[in-house]
Amino acid sequence: MDVAEFISLHIVRGLLYAHGDDPDPLPETVRVLDEIVTDVIIETCHAASRHATLNNRQKVKLEDFKFVVSKDERLLGRMTELIGMEKELKKARKVFDTDEGKVGLERGGPGKKRKRATKEKGEDAEDIEEADDGMDEMMLGALTSFAE
Repeated sequence: MDVAEFISLHIVRGLLYAHGDDPDPLPETVRVLDEIVTDVIIETCHAASRHATLNNRQKVKLEDFKFVVSKDERLLGRMTELIGMEKELKKARKVFDTDEGKVGLERGGPGKKRKRATKEKGEDAEDIEEADDGMDEMMLGALTSFAE
């Protein structure tokens, strides 16, 4: 069992307990629910990818996921709510964001726009991981509300 599978099973156990199951559910129950959730997420991602392809795009956008879940009003509503909360959190983070630890601004003459120096190598990967974690939480939240 790798770390990702352990985390996934741990989350599923928490979801089961949150919805009224025993604090220590049967391993078979956890595995079956994990397989179901994983299948739903994979099918949703494939459907969104197909929608993007039909619209002559190589990249999947948020609108593709909205289209896929548009048939289920409850799931679409929850997804919209979670996206709104994510935007609010980003705005709140910007308020408290400081320039500590960032490379200084490039100097420009009067009237010239200042450009931020490029990020250090590796920061992009961290940003991608954070975005990926956010999408995972959003999908789990949407699926949890869908199951209710």
